[in-house]
Amino acid sequence: MIDSDKLRALSDAELDQALKDAKRDLWQARFELATRQLKDYTAISGTRRTIARILTVRYERKLVDKSA
Repeated sequence: MIDSDKLRALSDAELDQALKDAKRDLWQARFELATRQLKDYTAISGTRRTIARILTVRYERKLVDKSA
């Protein structure tokens, strides 16, 4: 799980890569849940929160660029 402060320090390319990685992790966790291999159910909600944080930072940057 990544802090919001750490996310804000990332470049746009690094942020996009972090989003791709988080989405892949979420897909993997859901697959493991479906095949009953997932041991830590909090991985799904934690990954969803990470994705939300990344999208929030991207939206904040978009608003700043639009207003400037």
